[in-house]
Amino acid sequence: MKCIIVDDEPLSREVVESYVNDFPQLELIAICSNAIEAIEVLQNQSIDLIFLDINMPKLSGINFLKSLNNPPLVIFTTAYPEYAVQGFELDVVDYLLKPFSFDRFLKAVNKAIIKLNTLKDEKNLKPAGSKEQNYLLIKAEKKIYKTDYDDILYFQSCGDYVKIFTEEKTLISNKTLKDLISELPEHLFARIHKSYIIPLKRISFIEGNCVYIDKESLPIGLSFKEDLLAKLKKDAQ
Repeated sequence: MKCIIVDDEPLSREVVESYVNDFPQLELIAICSNAIEAIEVLQNQSIDLIFLDINMPKLSGINFLKSLNNPPLVIFTTAYPEYAVQGFELDVVDYLLKPFSFDRFLKAVNKAIIKLNTLKDEKNLKPAGSKEQNYLLIKAEKKIYKTDYDDILYFQSCGDYVKIFTEEKTLISNKTLKDLISELPEHLFARIHKSYIIPLKRISFIEGNCVYIDKESLPIGLSFKEDLLAKLKKDAQ
């Protein structure tokens, strides 16, 4: 597991580095004194795990993590317990309060290894949109849901999250609409707005700049309308 350390405190970096060096499954790629250095590393290296401090100059660990489109796994290492809830809302693996023991570090890393293996298993499944596949895998609530295309009503972007509305439930995922549209078969789904993706078969009718999914009215962005109409015309041929 390739990892980096991001912390502005030299002593903290040394402690984490010594722990990493004692863990044979970890490969330390870089030690960064701030988030700006970490961004450069991520642009040039494939990283599995970041040991990330929160209270840093220029760019905090939380804002740094929010800026990443496809972040690696993250274990926060911080002296500030008040950020714990916000950390877990960002789906971090663990939250280590300084000073932490090697035993506590070991527990956090084992969680990261399990999570990384789960993600690899998920990627090894057939990609959404293949001829045989008619479902989407959605990670939400610390679970992976297999959601049939036929059950999906629409996707809605809500800040850092996406809501997936289905016939039976609403799921909340930390994927972006950009991630989702790349996983969905383009002949079945369309992005109609910066905040919405819909299944074409669910459209009841279009009125003005709104599309109706059953009785739900959703806006159509001007830059997306032409593509939507083209897909509907192609589907009707």
